[in-house]
Amino acid sequence: MQEQLTKTSQRMQRRIDHLVDEYSQIRAGRANPALLEKIKIDYYGTPTPISQVASISVAEARTLTIQPWDASVIRDIERAIQTSDLGINPQNDGKILRIIFPPLTEDRRKEIVKDISKLAEETKVQIRNVRRECMEKLKAMKKDGELTEDDLKQAEKKTQDLTDKFVKKTDELSSAKQKEIMEI
Repeated sequence: MQEQLTKTSQRMQRRIDHLVDEYSQIRAGRANPALLEKIKIDYYGTPTPISQVASISVAEARTLTIQPWDASVIRDIERAIQTSDLGINPQNDGKILRIIFPPLTEDRRKEIVKDISKLAEETKVQIRNVRRECMEKLKAMKKDGELTEDDLKQAEKKTQDLTDKFVKKTDELSSAKQKEIMEI
């Protein structure tokens, strides 16, 4: 029973970790190297993240600089950023790419807040699915005689407590990110 609860907790934590990762890639009007993590270039026939072929640094609050270690890939990096869904256009001076993030409009902020809420809801659904799967396994364990009725009730309560804890954490993360977006 305890092993099942530990696995459930770990699976729920992975959902939270994924949400944090998704939130880190939401453009908040500030330069953040995490925005480029999912963008890959074709580097000698292999899809490679930009961070593995260049140094990425925050020059100013709204400016990222990308300096490739191999100057021949600067055009590939520029093209990959332009075709990504970030909606930004890097400036190329031949050696360094500069990405200047424009300030967010009020409408764009509201769109981003909706996206944040949607991601939070999806995470809550995933957490509840993990709870449902755990409950099914616990009931199967009771049916097989591995758990008593009291143990089952206790395990179900602990599973619900875990679910409540992770749903609350999701709400806290969502609120913090929404506040961050609206205060920029």
